[in-house]
Amino acid sequence: MQVSQSPSPRRDHLILFARNFFKHPLMLGSLIPSSRYLIEHLLREVDWQRARVIVEYGPGVGTFTAEILKRMHPDATLVVFETNDEFVKFLRDNFDDPRLHVEHGSAEEVGAVLERLGCGPADYMVSGIPFSTMPEELRDRILRATRSALKPDGVLLVYQFSGKVHPHLQRVFPRVERGFEPRNVLPAWLFYARPAARDH
Repeated sequence: MQVSQSPSPRRDHLILFARNFFKHPLMLGSLIPSSRYLIEHLLREVDWQRARVIVEYGPGVGTFTAEILKRMHPDATLVVFETNDEFVKFLRDNFDDPRLHVEHGSAEEVGAVLERLGCGPADYMVSGIPFSTMPEELRDRILRATRSALKPDGVLLVYQFSGKVHPHLQRVFPRVERGFEPRNVLPAWLFYARPAARDH
């Protein structure tokens, strides 16, 4: 199944993203959306034939969302969590795909939302929300809720513009691997966090 995305010039995406960056710089962290190099690097980890439940935190204008929908299985479900009103409206107006569920709320609600949707635990979670700049208690709640909502062999895929989240991930996840993608504005650190100590 191909994702149907309403025609919208890339310029409109960039204007919306940039306007919200100046409103909420700590929330977005970057003036422009993620590069194709970052997207390819991070999503390399995903087994698209196996994945049936995918979650994304902080989709923004849907840069990762569009690529995930293009690649994921026809029977899979993508649940995205966004707190920004403008981004929520943009996603709902521009993406027409029954596999996509846009949740206007915090990532800490992931367990309750997946249960409500009848999805079960997630195979993969993709997150670009700025863990290093959010309040410590909120970050811990989100990370613990994420681990609880992942399958034992699932993976949390994180991209950040600093490496400061690493010790916080290590406190919650038994296995955390790192990567780096310089071909992005800003260069990004990648983290792969797993709820199990070793592969099943």
